[in-house]
Amino acid sequence: MFTLTRADGHLLSTDPARLDLDRVHHWLSTDAYWALGRDRETVVRAFEGSLPFGVYRPQDGRQVAVARVVTDRATFAWLCDVYVDRSARGSGLGTWLAGAVRDHLADLGVRRILLATNDAHEVYARVGFTPLDVPERWMNLDRRPPVSPVTGKEQNGGSPLTVEA
Repeated sequence: MFTLTRADGHLLSTDPARLDLDRVHHWLSTDAYWALGRDRETVVRAFEGSLPFGVYRPQDGRQVAVARVVTDRATFAWLCDVYVDRSARGSGLGTWLAGAVRDHLADLGVRRILLATNDAHEVYARVGFTPLDVPERWMNLDRRPPVSPVTGKEQNGGSPLTVEA
């Protein structure tokens, strides 16, 4: 298990037993554009099969951030489900978390870390991530059904959502 303490007392831990999975599920399923509507069982299974990183505030140990890494712990890692509680944003926790993940994986010998983001490029750039310069090498197989950005639920191909005044 890996732990790290920030100068202000925030604690980072890879101990899966410390994760508040109810809180993590709430964050991801209601406020993370990439996971809207994700059910709790899927969140639990995803974290069980990954290397988890939780960040806990010094005052009471309440979890304020999370990330998970899908990795072989030797050569490759996918950094995903990075989330900082809205009340803790703006204090550099996201950058600190990303840097701690990078450093811990480097200590394991992992040389390639990938991630995808719509809106946090600057956070990751601060700790050395750069855009892919050869996207034609990468391929994708995405079997997720389309999800409505309004409801976060799978679109069933039925009539479009309408709102009446």
